[in-house]
Amino acid sequence: MYAANGSDGGEDVDVWENESERGGKPSATFCMLRQQAEVDGQQHYLSQADFVTPRGSRDHLGMFAVACFGAEAAAKRHEDANDDYSKIMVQALADRLVEAFAEKLHRDMRVAHWGYAASESLSHDDLLKVKYDGIRPAPGYPSQPDHTEKRTMWDLMDVEKRCGIKLSSSLSMMPAASVSALVFAHPDASYFAVGKVQKDQVESYAKRKGMELEVCERWLSPILNYDR
Repeated sequence: MYAANGSDGGEDVDVWENESERGGKPSATFCMLRQQAEVDGQQHYLSQADFVTPRGSRDHLGMFAVACFGAEAAAKRHEDANDDYSKIMVQALADRLVEAFAEKLHRDMRVAHWGYAASESLSHDDLLKVKYDGIRPAPGYPSQPDHTEKRTMWDLMDVEKRCGIKLSSSLSMMPAASVSALVFAHPDASYFAVGKVQKDQVESYAKRKGMELEVCERWLSPILNYDR
């Protein structure tokens, strides 16, 4: 959990490693995209930055990365033995274990480590229906489809050194059975899809990230609503 505030521009989230540093130079900045997809009855076009209060108030942003190690080596042994069924079962079990780990860690953050929902008492079914306060999207989710924001998470938390989860050149997590997330506590935080974006938003986003436009367009190519 990091001290955090929405940036002055309203589209980014600044974070500080220590509460005493809040208001000074941020330790990191997460850049967000604003929703363009039309949804029936909606009144606002959302950005994940909307779920963190602007400077002048105290707020926080959580994040985590978890993984299941050893499954890939076990799957390779089954593959070498031409046992595809066991290989698939090992991979599926690793995925389920890491998802369960992420679910448990998120609950512990809500009720203990962060404690913004200390009185939460939900049934298993309600947990599966996501009836708790807050969300845990990751870079690459529809609400922030840019995977390059993972680099900010990895640098800030020193993920590779501290727990061994690496990022590939395409920013896939290794091992494959890994889950990462930004954790927002705002009671109105919700999942949404940014949808297709126009060039003006991409230009603004690239400028905020300090990234060449062509590089930014390559990472955002699945959601571009214009020809490059």
